[in-house]
Amino acid sequence: MKPPIAKKIAEKLEIHGHERIDNYYWMNHRENPEVIDYLNQENQYLAQTLEETKDFQTSLFEEMKGRIKEDDQSIPFFKSGYFWYSRYEKGSEYPIYCRKKESLSSSEEIILNVNLLAEGKNYYQVGGTSVSTNQKLLAFAADEVGRRIYNIYFKDLESGEILEDQIPTVTGNFSWAADNLSIFYSKQDPETLRSYQIYSHKLGTDSSKDQLIFEEKDQEFSCIIHKTKSERFLLIHSESTSSSEIWFLEAANPEGDFRLIQERVSNLEYAADHYEDHFWIRTNHEAQNFKLIKTLIQNPGIENWEDVIGHRKESLLEDFDIFADFLVIQERTNGLTQIQIKPWDNSEAHYLPFEEETYTSWIGTNPEFNTPILRFGYNSLVLPASTYDYHMVLQTKTLLKQQEIVGGYDSSAYQASRIWAKAADDIMVPISLIYKIDLFKPDGSNPLLLYSYGSYGYSSEAYFSSTRLSLLDRGFVFAIAHIRGGEDLGRHWYEDGKMLRKRNTFSDFIACAEHLIAEKYTSPSHLYGMGGSAGGLLMGAVMNMKPELFNGLIAAVPFVDVVTTMLDESIPLTTGEFQEWGNPKIREYYDYMLSYSPYDNVTAKDYPNLLVTSGLHDSQVQYWEPTKWVAKLRELKTDQNLLLLHTNMDAGHGGASGRFNALKELALEYTFLLYLEGKCNS
Repeated sequence: MKPPIAKKIAEKLEIHGHERIDNYYWMNHRENPEVIDYLNQENQYLAQTLEETKDFQTSLFEEMKGRIKEDDQSIPFFKSGYFWYSRYEKGSEYPIYCRKKESLSSSEEIILNVNLLAEGKNYYQVGGTSVSTNQKLLAFAADEVGRRIYNIYFKDLESGEILEDQIPTVTGNFSWAADNLSIFYSKQDPETLRSYQIYSHKLGTDSSKDQLIFEEKDQEFSCIIHKTKSERFLLIHSESTSSSEIWFLEAANPEGDFRLIQERVSNLEYAADHYEDHFWIRTNHEAQNFKLIKTLIQNPGIENWEDVIGHRKESLLEDFDIFADFLVIQERTNGLTQIQIKPWDNSEAHYLPFEEETYTSWIGTNPEFNTPILRFGYNSLVLPASTYDYHMVLQTKTLLKQQEIVGGYDSSAYQASRIWAKAADDIMVPISLIYKIDLFKPDGSNPLLLYSYGSYGYSSEAYFSSTRLSLLDRGFVFAIAHIRGGEDLGRHWYEDGKMLRKRNTFSDFIACAEHLIAEKYTSPSHLYGMGGSAGGLLMGAVMNMKPELFNGLIAAVPFVDVVTTMLDESIPLTTGEFQEWGNPKIREYYDYMLSYSPYDNVTAKDYPNLLVTSGLHDSQVQYWEPTKWVAKLRELKTDQNLLLLHTNMDAGHGGASGRFNALKELALEYTFLLYLEGKCNS
């Protein structure tokens, strides 16, 4: 089968006196039968191109699925008189939410079985669950398309009945007041999907009569509603990518007026929690790497902020949790997460001991104040995800659960390490990597998959993956490039990879690839890159800049038509992204974006093998971006390498719903890599 060739309809796009011709602009009409036909042709072309791997994909899927404990259960946590947990049954795609009253030996109460709700549906995702203060009513949000547009439903936990109450087409973010009747929720703009309104709903009333509580009129901001850990306060948190504003209300007084903690100020970010008489706030006020302050509830403005943990140049304050006798801090130093325990009685603080060279740790679910026990999580490239209870007085830890790898797993068979690459401006960039010891050859012949993201300050964590074993056990090295644009080495790491310094993200990734080649971990004929969403932009940019470095790339739901998207304020996310990428209506940002936008920089030259994935209902990266990109590459590229597009016609940005359906998409991606390495028979 020959690859589909998309028709060309020239669309002239002009701004700042500069003209671009987009021959595939017509593809942004989702309801156009020609668009759907083209997507189906691309899916058919992919299937026929990889026809010989069909059985291998199936066996690879079964292999990855076979490592997953099918009848699995989360670690219960205690709150409001119940132990809460979720579990999966063998063969089921979706979780079952449960609780037990007062004791783990009590009988189980199933509060929501998502498998029953999802029956007969191509896509089903529960976005959030919350139980009323009196423990009698469950609210849950469900998306049946994949576009992250939810309906909120209510269930009577005593009778088991789903109530007639329903709140349609909302974000899925909500929080109960303490009166067991009122629920606050956020609603999105129907066109841009920006979460911009907070409403109050009373059970037993029609949602059309819900009261508008708050509206965010600045298009660069979005808002959510949530509760403090104490559950005493409801917080409306409105934020852009560079500033915040929080309003608060006593949860016991849902008819009251929200009060402001601190009005928005350009480049001032803060997030609040509550303990006793104070709000406790993580903020970047005069603190690039953030600090922790407290402020009295009666007068919480910035003029009354009191430092608790001051700014530290060497450590990024990522998170905190408050207990009756302890303050717990999650921070990142030299690219590694650490957890610090600080007693309120001013006795000596200490850190949890972590000894691996590269790992990830995090503060877990800790709803109780009056306990000396901290729940935390830990994993690494070689150690499966583990949940611990840590006694903060005795300084002892208890392993509650470690992810079980069905069929067995020997961590000693794998080697994980962290190395450093020198970037174009001499900055040192960390790389975490793992390989199977008896398959590794220090001669550059190893296939290597280099993954990264590098945007929005999201750090690329060194985490364990049971599915990744399917690559490692076939000789692949897996590496994570901790490039600028994330916060891996602190807030400055993020700020050096955004706006007019975005190209650092791409040059860092290239430097990591070149270092791995120079150190004989791999070679250009065996090097592969992978990234999704903004990481897909990364793949597109480096492919234009250094196509000869890679044998193949996987770009998942890639943000590749940067300039056109950022000029269209009707598209979801655009206005809220101006502080990340810049506003191309300003000439300086337009020119800079144009210099790296993957779609705009496709030229007639050889490109690596490429697999692109997309979702027809994607609300974050619209399906037409990867579709147009593939069409333009087909037109211009001068090589005979694979160029494949897979569009999930039933899903959105997150891909297929369900824990096993998603594995089928991963099996396709891994098959693409193994096919290029001639390993689809192993």
